[in-house]
Amino acid sequence: MRLILASASPRRLDLLARLGVTPDAVLPAEIDETPRKGELPDRYACRMAMEKAAALAEPGSLVLAADTVVAAGRRILPKTESQDEAKAALALLSGRRHRVHSAIALTDSEGRTRTRLSTSLVAFKRLSTDEIQAYLDSGEWLGKAGGYAIQGRAEALVRMLSGSHSGVMGLPLYETRALLRGAGYPLG
Repeated sequence: MRLILASASPRRLDLLARLGVTPDAVLPAEIDETPRKGELPDRYACRMAMEKAAALAEPGSLVLAADTVVAAGRRILPKTESQDEAKAALALLSGRRHRVHSAIALTDSEGRTRTRLSTSLVAFKRLSTDEIQAYLDSGEWLGKAGGYAIQGRAEALVRMLSGSHSGVMGLPLYETRALLRGAGYPLG
């Protein structure tokens, strides 16, 4: 059974390897990732994962797609592309809790799509201006939802995590394993 990972994220590839899974192809899905007006963060994550999987669906293959959203209340924090965006996101998250929604979608060879959502609660310590600047100087924030990567230096800024560490990284392994097994994909 051919497995396509609909993601360019090296993190997701590494996380799949923890399950003993090596996809046959790694193809990022080119879709419009603009949130709809009033769309809630968890629903947005699910929609993005489903649209990515659908974009690459092909007969005889499984397509695994994921999307991770950092949310402060009902606000979806962007994948930061500038240092100013990352600084604003870190300042917003400083000293408070936020949610990380990681949705996965698996489209089977017959075009059926199953989804799972992992929601984790994360709390950052109160960040000083120097701590924010040091993190910005690391460059880890580039392209990261909410402006941070929990698997890097930001892990030392997290005072509490309730949920899935792999989900916050971008691919909740428990849910991924369940979907793959349910589709008959061979796992060890």
